[in-house]
Amino acid sequence: MLFLLAALVTSFVLTTCVVRSAKSHAHLSNDHDTTGPQKFHARPVPRIGGIGILGGFVAGAAVIGWSRPDFARAVWLLLLAGLPAFIAGLTEDVTKNVSPRRRLFATALSAALAVWLVDAIIVRTDIPGLDWIVQFPWGAAAVTVFVVAGVANSVNIIDGFNGLASMCAILILASIAYVAFQVGDTLVAALALAGIGALIGFFVWNFPAGLVFLGDGGAYFVGFLVAEIAILLLARNPTVSPMFPLLICIYPVFETLFSIYRRKVLAGRPVGMPDGAHLHSLIYRRFMRWAAGDRTARELTRRNSMTSPYLWIMCMLAVVPAVLWWDDTTVLAACIVLFGVLYTVLYWRIVRFKSPRWLVVRRRRSHQG
Repeated sequence: MLFLLAALVTSFVLTTCVVRSAKSHAHLSNDHDTTGPQKFHARPVPRIGGIGILGGFVAGAAVIGWSRPDFARAVWLLLLAGLPAFIAGLTEDVTKNVSPRRRLFATALSAALAVWLVDAIIVRTDIPGLDWIVQFPWGAAAVTVFVVAGVANSVNIIDGFNGLASMCAILILASIAYVAFQVGDTLVAALALAGIGALIGFFVWNFPAGLVFLGDGGAYFVGFLVAEIAILLLARNPTVSPMFPLLICIYPVFETLFSIYRRKVLAGRPVGMPDGAHLHSLIYRRFMRWAAGDRTARELTRRNSMTSPYLWIMCMLAVVPAVLWWDDTTVLAACIVLFGVLYTVLYWRIVRFKSPRWLVVRRRRSHQG
């Protein structure tokens, strides 16, 4: 557990430095746009929280390599593979001119490097047709790159509220660590715990005060780590169901797929065009509007933070059954379908949300008086 503590302390110290020195680098690191469709913060805040997470994971990796020299090569090569995704995202955080396509390409490059350097590759899926594709080296590599890039992008999509993406990643990594311990895979367990430590060191500054954001660098790197550690668990342990990694990541992944369908099919808009109709955005606008009485920065930040626990529960609805039935493909597949149905029903119910009956009555009485 020393690697978790090392990652946590290092991440906390680096994130503290970012927060405390915010004024000196605000012209580069702050997100000054608070009016966009996916902007829910009340004041400009540094978007370079990924620096603390990367630093924390490096510290955790160093302790893993020191305590288990046989793990050192795999750990450092995995970190090396993740650098293109992190650098592309961080460059966007600072310059604001790296297109989504370039960031996605950099993440795909990171995934390809992980396939080559640490053999993190999907060779079984338990999905008819797809299993035939991954039996070929080129097919397995292509599917792996697609999956890793997709998960990384999905983490970036849900990174809209204080503590949302980071806590979901902590829950996912905790489930991976648990299963890794169950199958005796100490490498994967150590990587997951180091990731948890790095995320906690960031989380305490991000939630509930919102003093620093993951930014694209942090979101893409966290998404890369989550996907790669899950793939390593699957590749190294044949008793783990291929549906386990999919179920633990289903919340951000389904959010992404549903957003693509909603934008392209229902709205006829480009897939990459941002909007404010994500599930977390709707919960903020439809439910949390009653949580803050005024629009001061303090109340808006409180309203922002109160949104995240609703989505943590959504994430746990997938993580808990995944942990309970990590080796049962049939049950996990049923849970994936059930989650999709639950998400869709919940989304459309919120879209059609109406004012509470008691509030309508009170307004009518007030008007009549």
